[in-house]
Amino acid sequence: MSNENVLRIDGEVETSCEVTFDDLAAINASQQIADVSQFDPKRQGDAVKLSGLLQLVGAKDSAKYIGLHGTLDNFHASIPLAPVRDRAFVIYRLNGQPLDVKAGGPFRFYIPDHAACHTDEIDECANVKFVDHIELTAERGFDNRPDDDDEHAKLHEKEHNA
Repeated sequence: MSNENVLRIDGEVETSCEVTFDDLAAINASQQIADVSQFDPKRQGDAVKLSGLLQLVGAKDSAKYIGLHGTLDNFHASIPLAPVRDRAFVIYRLNGQPLDVKAGGPFRFYIPDHAACHTDEIDECANVKFVDHIELTAERGFDNRPDDDDEHAKLHEKEHNA
């Protein structure tokens, strides 16, 4: 396989898989979002709905959490699946090209209006950049998000200065 960006999806699924930019672009149009700025004016690009990815791999009923893993910055979040199943998406394309690292690529997980999920486990840090692995689990998985306000503020300050 080439060094093309790959998104691995596994765990509590019928069929684990590795999807590429072309695979995501080929997913049914009903699962695509052209121009994510309609959900957040600060975001750009095209996305595929999380629900479309879950259909692709056949998410099992036992999948209660979604683990979002970014190898590039060693960032990991594990959040409840039910509140984001039908609202989250994965941004994978900008201006017709694969999402660049400068824009949070290869893949960026995004939850519009994350506060509406009404759970403390889903916060702004659940919008994960540099995602290369999505893992569905029965229990909460590995999560290294900051767990206090000071750590949280430092993370976002570092992000804005980068």
